[in-house]
Amino acid sequence: MLCLFSNFLFAQEELPFVENFTKSDYNGDNQNWNVAQGNDNAMYFANNHYFLRYNGVKWEKYTLPNKTIIRSIFIDGDRIYCGSYKEFGYWKRLDGKMRYYSLSRDKNLFKGTSDNEEIWKVFKYKNNIYFQSFNELYIYNEQQTEKISFPSQISYCYLVNGEIYAASVRNGVYVMKGNTFVKKDSWKGLEFNVIHNIESNQGKIYVFTKNNGVFVEENGNLILWKHPLNDILKSQVIVTAKFVDDHTLAIGSGLQGLYICNLKDNSVKNINRQNALKNNAILSIGIDRENDLWLGLDNGICHVEINSPISVFSDNSGLLGSVYSLSTIPGGYLFVTNHGVFTCKDQKLQVIPNSKGQVWDIYKNGNQFIIGHNDGTFTYDGTALKKVNTVNGGWKFLNSDFDNAYFQGNYSGIAVYSDRNDLTKARFLSGLTKPIRNIAQNKPGEIWAADNYRSLYRILYDKNFNTKKIENISALNGIANDYGVKIFSYKNEILFLIDNSWYSYNSITDKLEKDPIFEKVFNKISDIIPIDDNSFMVVKSGLLYLIQQEGNHFLWHLIPQKYYDGKLIIENTKVYKAGNSLLINLDDGFMGFQLNKTKKQQQEINIEGFYQGKLITSDTKIKYNQSVDINLIPNFYGYNRPELFYKLNASENYIRVKSGHLSLNNLESGTQNLAVYYNNGRSLINIGTYEFHVGNPWYFSIWMILVYVLAIAGSFFLYYKWNQVRYSEKLKLHEEELKHQKKILEIELKAENELNVQEYEKHILELEIQTKSSEVAGKSLSIAKQSEMIDNIQTILDSEQDIDKLKNEVKKAIRVNAVNKHEWETFESNLNQINNEFITKLSKMYPVLTQKDIKLCVYLRMNMSSKEIAPLMNISFRGVELHRYRLRKKLNLTQEESLSKFMLTL
Repeated sequence: MLCLFSNFLFAQEELPFVENFTKSDYNGDNQNWNVAQGNDNAMYFANNHYFLRYNGVKWEKYTLPNKTIIRSIFIDGDRIYCGSYKEFGYWKRLDGKMRYYSLSRDKNLFKGTSDNEEIWKVFKYKNNIYFQSFNELYIYNEQQTEKISFPSQISYCYLVNGEIYAASVRNGVYVMKGNTFVKKDSWKGLEFNVIHNIESNQGKIYVFTKNNGVFVEENGNLILWKHPLNDILKSQVIVTAKFVDDHTLAIGSGLQGLYICNLKDNSVKNINRQNALKNNAILSIGIDRENDLWLGLDNGICHVEINSPISVFSDNSGLLGSVYSLSTIPGGYLFVTNHGVFTCKDQKLQVIPNSKGQVWDIYKNGNQFIIGHNDGTFTYDGTALKKVNTVNGGWKFLNSDFDNAYFQGNYSGIAVYSDRNDLTKARFLSGLTKPIRNIAQNKPGEIWAADNYRSLYRILYDKNFNTKKIENISALNGIANDYGVKIFSYKNEILFLIDNSWYSYNSITDKLEKDPIFEKVFNKISDIIPIDDNSFMVVKSGLLYLIQQEGNHFLWHLIPQKYYDGKLIIENTKVYKAGNSLLINLDDGFMGFQLNKTKKQQQEINIEGFYQGKLITSDTKIKYNQSVDINLIPNFYGYNRPELFYKLNASENYIRVKSGHLSLNNLESGTQNLAVYYNNGRSLINIGTYEFHVGNPWYFSIWMILVYVLAIAGSFFLYYKWNQVRYSEKLKLHEEELKHQKKILEIELKAENELNVQEYEKHILELEIQTKSSEVAGKSLSIAKQSEMIDNIQTILDSEQDIDKLKNEVKKAIRVNAVNKHEWETFESNLNQINNEFITKLSKMYPVLTQKDIKLCVYLRMNMSSKEIAPLMNISFRGVELHRYRLRKKLNLTQEESLSKFMLTL
């Protein structure tokens, strides 16, 4: 079972390109009941509770006033009629928005009808608009609305060959005659069939039933449609159907997606969730101006480009892998991928046994294919894969037009197959053992090779394929950046793309020379892929262009990016030409391009500008330096959608428009001219212009100009007044300066006088100090005398005189040496006055000192000895020494530090 699954994958086929839109894209509901294209080219959708509009650039979403489900829409001119639950009317675009106008509100049209009355279809017949429910038909003709009841519950009404057919649920089909309905008796076989479309094509009437397939009326007889698809449809539930043209029929099923039937060859393509769609239930089908389909799904919206030259083969299972090369085989395709070698026949994808691994290249040699595989070189004859040699990593197989041999660029260099009929015998060109990705030849005995990483080589060899010379041409020509060299053979010329420049080789000068044509026309391309002598493809800025030469001109045809976005295999893109089709390898498959389907040249564009979310009109005032949003709305959505460019004002640069939306920022003031162009392959053609006006900046408004005039006039006036004031101030300043000079002179004189007074006072103070110092000295002398007196008294007392005589001598000594109390007070006052600054400083520094301590400090500062200090403090010599000891402790002085010197430092 596992082996079977690995060899046979899901059914695969080449299908039209499908573009899916999910709820997150259009921001709406799941179900899309109806779809139609308006005369403004926009697509409109009845999306359950929402009315959607899509113009290829942006989605718009609207709701009915009563928020009911919208079941049907119909386009008539600039009106989009719609039907809902007990409501119908039309939408009209005004000022860039859709506005709704009710035709049924407040008219009692639904009085007496079913509670489930919904308008499921809207159509036009003989200038009247018909709104159809399952039970009633409402006819609107601008003046009035008429209501007609059906004879039986119906599914839908259809316009067939100028008549209104009403398909009932149980009683067959009725034809409307005037205001009555007549049963179509020749279609009796349709009783109890729910009919989901009746349409005429090529003289036949097709009836599409929900569960019993398709019936066809031929020559008045109703018979089952004789087509193999009809049996399938009976089990798939037909929901809707529509003829795209005379030979193409699209049928939407409820279970298996979309069926596209080609009535010419009876071929059928089934597009479903397995291969492309997001949902298998098709509720509605719309056709746009390219004859492409728009599908309203049970969950989402799809754009199916059935009329595009682009088709896509895609393996959504991921088992195929990245396709590196492909070819057609009878009844299908041959792929080589990073997963192995695969065939696809009868829509079945099969991996060939023993081929798994990285495969690079296919070369078709008659009915045989030569395959470059990671594990060697193989051949495939349509039935089996055979390994013919061990040359692995074959990137490029080249059939030499000069040497009757094959060359193969591979992991190890260049292999030579001198016998084309025996690929088992391979030899290598000696001297070159680098991985060679690409090779080319335009003369015998010479081959060009591009390394997988860098460098371009020219190899010369003899007739026996012995290497004569190998030249690193890029290095010899001083090209430093020679990574990823591209070799391109075109019209017997070999061109080289190296570091974004095009070169050809001049065999006379043996030098690379820039090619003037390719250098000018194909600058800034990243890859080039050969097709034939008149066409090739290039990759530029991630976009794929088909280039066709017409005379001396190259025509550029853009292949829109949406067909291969994120799927191109960079550096390994290849093109296989199969008749009028080109097959381009992609991740998980390939893209087909039909050369006989050319792009429509008649292009139109509608340009809408919005400022702050509102449509720009002639009355719109756009402020300076603000943003404007421009929508460039084309008339096509598929392959024919033009590649647009624009220029703003006098700019010389054409700027490519990527998504149809422009955001113009930082606009200057004045009239803005936007010119839009499209690329027709030959040149850029102007297809639209748009003009709008941006206001002046606020500082250039009329009021601001008036302010500027007033400001300038005021400035002159102020300048004049300022000059007057300045002159007056100058005079005042001069007067003030004179006064100031006078004052300075007075101050100087006063200062000089004060200085003289200070010097005089200083002199007086010095005299006072001298006087007081003399007094202190005198007092000191007096105290000394007293000390001497005490000594004398002590001597007298120690003598042996009688007591009376002793008394008399003591009294005499005291009288002689007595000190006046007033003298002592004067002494202390003078002492404090002289040392006032010292005493104040000492008290602040050492607040623990007593008055006696301070007195001792003063005496010490006067450099007095302990003997001299003792009588002044009225203590003994030993008492002074003890006091000095205690003072040292209070002052934190050591025994070695002098107290007198310390006092002098304060």
